[in-house]
Amino acid sequence: MKIIHLLIGCVALVFAAGATAAPLSGSFWLLGDFTQNVPCKGDGSDPAEVKVKVTPTEIDSKVGACTFLDTKEDSKTLKAQVECQFPAGPLMGEITFTKKSDTTIDFVDRDKTYTATLYRCPK
Repeated sequence: MKIIHLLIGCVALVFAAGATAAPLSGSFWLLGDFTQNVPCKGDGSDPAEVKVKVTPTEIDSKVGACTFLDTKEDSKTLKAQVECQFPAGPLMGEITFTKKSDTTIDFVDRDKTYTATLYRCPK
């Protein structure tokens, strides 16, 4: 399977029709502005291609937006099924975010073919 580099990548995966969005709680630890694979300066000089924004309903980056369809969360891990909208068309995927002790967040797709580290931007 080919990985589409989203902010983080989605792997093609078929989901049951009729899935509905599963928003995250407004205080969930994954929400906020990040950069991918490079520490965030947060001073406006971070390149657009590494910026990532996570809201309660979606993940947004320069290459596309992914809507949360289903989520399973615990204190340090979020497993999510997402639908991503890319210029080439929609793509379904399953991804996992893991909160690390150093304030970074690891990302991996279901097949472990794409990994990334998210760095939280200062507010």
